[in-house]
Amino acid sequence: MALIDKIFGRKKSLSELNRQELRREEILLTKQRDRLFKKIGDVSTQKQKIFQQGAQQKSPELRKALAQDFELKTQEQLMAARELNLRSKELLTVSRLRMVKENNEKGRALGRLNLTDKDVAKISGWIEDDSVSQDMYNERLNTILELGADADKDALSNTELTSSGNELMAIWNQMDKGAVKEEQGFEQADQAVRRRNASPDKEA
Repeated sequence: MALIDKIFGRKKSLSELNRQELRREEILLTKQRDRLFKKIGDVSTQKQKIFQQGAQQKSPELRKALAQDFELKTQEQLMAARELNLRSKELLTVSRLRMVKENNEKGRALGRLNLTDKDVAKISGWIEDDSVSQDMYNERLNTILELGADADKDALSNTELTSSGNELMAIWNQMDKGAVKEEQGFEQADQAVRRRNASPDKEA
Protein backbone atom coordinates (compact mmCIF):
# COMPACT_ATOMS: atom_id res chain seq x y z
CA MET A 1 0.00 0.00 0.00
CA ALA A 2 1.31 3.45 -0.88
CA LEU A 3 2.44 5.47 2.12
CA ILE A 4 0.09 8.29 1.23
CA ASP A 5 -2.83 5.85 1.55
CA LYS A 6 -1.71 5.08 5.10
CA ILE A 7 -1.76 8.78 5.83
CA PHE A 8 -5.24 9.13 4.35
CA GLY A 9 -6.40 6.06 6.27
CA ARG A 10 -5.51 7.46 9.66
CA LYS A 11 -8.18 8.50 12.13
CA LYS A 12 -6.50 11.88 12.04
CA SER A 13 -7.35 13.60 8.76
CA LEU A 14 -4.64 14.79 6.40
CA SER A 15 -5.61 18.39 7.12
CA GLU A 16 -5.13 17.81 10.86
CA LEU A 17 -1.56 16.53 10.65
CA ASN A 18 0.80 19.09 12.13
CA ARG A 19 3.90 20.25 10.31
CA GLN A 20 6.19 18.02 12.39
CA GLU A 21 4.18 14.93 11.39
CA LEU A 22 4.17 16.03 7.77
CA ARG A 23 7.93 16.61 7.93
CA ARG A 24 8.48 13.06 9.27
CA GLU A 25 6.50 11.63 6.36
CA GLU A 26 8.47 13.84 4.00
CA ILE A 27 11.80 12.50 5.30
CA LEU A 28 10.59 8.90 5.06
CA LEU A 29 9.38 9.37 1.49
CA THR A 30 12.67 11.03 0.51
CA LYS A 31 14.61 8.01 1.79
CA GLN A 32 12.33 5.63 -0.12
CA ARG A 33 12.69 7.70 -3.27
CA ASP A 34 16.49 7.73 -2.94
CA ARG A 35 16.55 3.93 -2.58
CA LEU A 36 14.53 3.65 -5.78
CA PHE A 37 16.97 5.97 -7.57
CA LYS A 38 19.79 3.61 -6.62
CA LYS A 39 17.84 0.49 -7.56
CA ILE A 40 16.98 1.83 -11.01
CA GLY A 41 20.61 2.81 -11.56
CA ASP A 42 21.87 -0.62 -10.45
CA VAL A 43 19.42 -2.43 -12.74
CA SER A 44 20.42 -0.21 -15.65
CA THR A 45 24.09 -1.12 -15.08
CA GLN A 46 23.19 -4.83 -14.96
CA LYS A 47 21.26 -4.51 -18.23
CA GLN A 48 24.26 -2.93 -19.93
CA LYS A 49 26.47 -5.83 -18.83
CA ILE A 50 23.95 -8.39 -20.07
CA PHE A 51 23.71 -6.59 -23.42
CA GLN A 52 27.49 -6.54 -23.78
CA GLN A 53 27.71 -10.25 -22.93
CA GLY A 54 25.11 -11.03 -25.58
CA ALA A 55 27.03 -9.03 -28.17
CA GLN A 56 30.17 -11.05 -27.42
CA GLN A 57 28.46 -14.46 -27.47
CA LYS A 58 27.90 -16.40 -30.67
CA SER A 59 25.95 -19.31 -29.17
CA PRO A 60 22.20 -18.95 -29.86
CA GLU A 61 21.40 -20.81 -26.61
CA LEU A 62 23.49 -18.44 -24.50
CA ARG A 63 22.09 -15.42 -26.27
CA LYS A 64 18.57 -16.68 -25.64
CA ALA A 65 19.28 -17.02 -21.91
CA LEU A 66 20.83 -13.54 -21.82
CA ALA A 67 17.86 -12.11 -23.73
CA GLN A 68 15.52 -13.55 -21.09
CA ASP A 69 17.66 -12.00 -18.34
CA PHE A 70 17.55 -8.67 -20.16
CA GLU A 71 13.74 -8.82 -20.38
CA LEU A 72 13.44 -9.64 -16.67
CA LYS A 73 15.71 -6.77 -15.72
CA THR A 74 13.68 -4.44 -17.94
CA GLN A 75 10.47 -5.50 -16.19
CA GLU A 76 12.15 -4.94 -12.82
CA GLN A 77 13.28 -1.51 -13.99
CA LEU A 78 9.79 -0.56 -15.16
CA MET A 79 8.24 -1.66 -11.86
CA ALA A 80 10.78 0.37 -9.91
CA ALA A 81 10.17 3.37 -12.18
CA ARG A 82 6.43 3.16 -11.52
CA GLU A 83 7.03 2.99 -7.78
CA LEU A 84 9.38 5.97 -8.09
CA ASN A 85 6.62 7.92 -9.82
CA LEU A 86 4.24 7.09 -6.94
CA ARG A 87 6.74 8.05 -4.24
CA SER A 88 7.56 11.30 -6.05
CA LYS A 89 3.88 12.30 -6.19
CA GLU A 90 3.43 11.39 -2.53
CA LEU A 91 6.50 13.41 -1.59
CA LEU A 92 5.20 16.38 -3.53
CA THR A 93 1.84 16.11 -1.75
CA VAL A 94 3.33 15.99 1.74
CA SER A 95 5.83 18.76 0.97
CA ARG A 96 3.12 21.05 -0.39
CA LEU A 97 0.88 20.46 2.63
CA ARG A 98 3.70 21.04 5.09
CA MET A 99 4.65 24.33 3.45
CA VAL A 100 1.05 25.52 3.35
CA LYS A 101 0.74 24.57 7.03
CA GLU A 102 3.94 26.45 7.94
CA ASN A 103 2.86 29.59 6.11
CA ASN A 104 -0.62 29.51 7.60
CA GLU A 105 0.89 29.22 11.08
CA LYS A 106 2.97 32.31 10.33
CA GLY A 107 -0.19 34.19 9.41
CA ARG A 108 0.68 34.21 5.72
CA ALA A 109 -2.37 32.79 3.97
CA LEU A 110 -1.24 30.42 1.25
CA GLY A 111 -3.64 27.86 -0.11
CA ARG A 112 -5.97 25.75 2.00
CA LEU A 113 -5.65 22.69 4.20
CA ASN A 114 -9.30 21.80 4.79
CA LEU A 115 -9.30 18.93 2.30
CA THR A 116 -12.60 17.10 1.86
CA ASP A 117 -13.05 13.37 1.33
CA LYS A 118 -13.69 14.16 -2.33
CA ASP A 119 -10.38 16.02 -2.55
CA VAL A 120 -8.55 13.10 -0.97
CA ALA A 121 -10.18 10.66 -3.40
CA LYS A 122 -9.04 12.78 -6.35
CA ILE A 123 -5.49 13.04 -5.02
CA SER A 124 -5.30 9.27 -4.41
CA GLY A 125 -6.56 8.56 -7.92
CA TRP A 126 -4.03 10.89 -9.53
CA ILE A 127 -1.18 9.36 -7.53
CA GLU A 128 -2.08 5.85 -8.72
CA ASP A 129 -2.75 6.90 -12.33
CA ASP A 130 0.41 6.31 -14.39
CA SER A 131 -0.98 8.49 -17.19
CA VAL A 132 -0.85 11.50 -14.87
CA SER A 133 2.68 12.84 -15.14
CA GLN A 134 4.39 14.58 -12.24
CA ASP A 135 3.95 17.94 -13.98
CA MET A 136 0.23 17.28 -14.47
CA TYR A 137 -0.08 16.12 -10.88
CA ASN A 138 1.70 19.22 -9.65
CA GLU A 139 -0.78 21.46 -11.47
CA ARG A 140 -3.83 19.52 -10.24
CA LEU A 141 -2.57 19.43 -6.66
CA ASN A 142 -1.94 23.17 -6.75
CA THR A 143 -5.51 23.68 -7.94
CA ILE A 144 -6.96 21.65 -5.04
CA LEU A 145 -4.74 23.46 -2.54
CA GLU A 146 -5.65 26.75 -4.23
CA LEU A 147 -2.02 27.56 -4.91
CA GLY A 148 -2.03 30.04 -7.77
CA ALA A 149 0.79 31.26 -9.97
CA ASP A 150 1.28 34.15 -7.55
CA ALA A 151 1.80 31.84 -4.57
CA ASP A 152 4.56 32.73 -2.13
CA LYS A 153 7.83 31.56 -3.71
CA ASP A 154 9.28 30.67 -0.32
CA ALA A 155 6.59 28.04 0.16
CA LEU A 156 7.43 26.30 -3.10
CA SER A 157 11.20 26.56 -3.05
CA ASN A 158 11.75 22.99 -1.84
CA THR A 159 9.84 21.39 -4.69
CA GLU A 160 10.40 23.78 -7.63
CA LEU A 161 13.65 23.70 -9.60
CA THR A 162 15.94 26.70 -9.59
CA SER A 163 17.28 28.14 -12.87
CA SER A 164 20.41 25.98 -12.56
CA GLY A 165 18.19 22.92 -12.00
CA ASN A 166 16.19 23.75 -15.10
CA GLU A 167 19.44 24.24 -16.99
CA LEU A 168 20.55 20.77 -15.90
CA MET A 169 17.26 19.30 -17.16
CA ALA A 170 17.86 21.01 -20.52
CA ILE A 171 21.41 19.60 -20.69
CA TRP A 172 20.14 16.07 -20.04
CA ASN A 173 17.53 16.50 -22.79
CA GLN A 174 20.25 17.63 -25.18
CA MET A 175 22.36 14.60 -24.25
CA ASP A 176 19.38 12.33 -24.98
CA LYS A 177 19.26 13.79 -28.49
CA GLY A 178 23.02 13.38 -28.95
CA ALA A 179 23.56 17.13 -29.21
CA VAL A 180 25.84 17.22 -26.16
CA LYS A 181 28.44 14.64 -25.07
CA GLU A 182 28.47 13.39 -21.49
CA GLU A 183 31.78 15.06 -20.54
CA GLN A 184 30.65 18.37 -22.03
CA GLY A 185 27.23 18.10 -20.38
CA PHE A 186 28.76 17.45 -16.96
CA GLU A 187 31.01 20.49 -17.29
CA GLN A 188 28.06 22.69 -18.28
CA ALA A 189 25.94 21.39 -15.39
CA ASP A 190 28.78 21.89 -12.91
CA GLN A 191 29.32 25.44 -14.13
CA ALA A 192 25.59 26.22 -13.84
CA VAL A 193 25.47 25.11 -10.20
CA ARG A 194 28.74 26.89 -9.40
CA ARG A 195 27.38 30.14 -10.88
CA ARG A 196 24.29 29.91 -8.68
CA ASN A 197 26.30 29.17 -5.52
CA ALA A 198 28.72 31.99 -6.29
CA SER A 199 25.91 34.50 -6.82
CA PRO A 200 25.46 36.91 -3.87
CA ASP A 201 21.71 36.90 -4.52
CA LYS A 202 20.81 33.21 -4.72
CA GLU A 203 17.38 32.07 -5.86
CA ALA A 204 14.82 31.08 -3.28
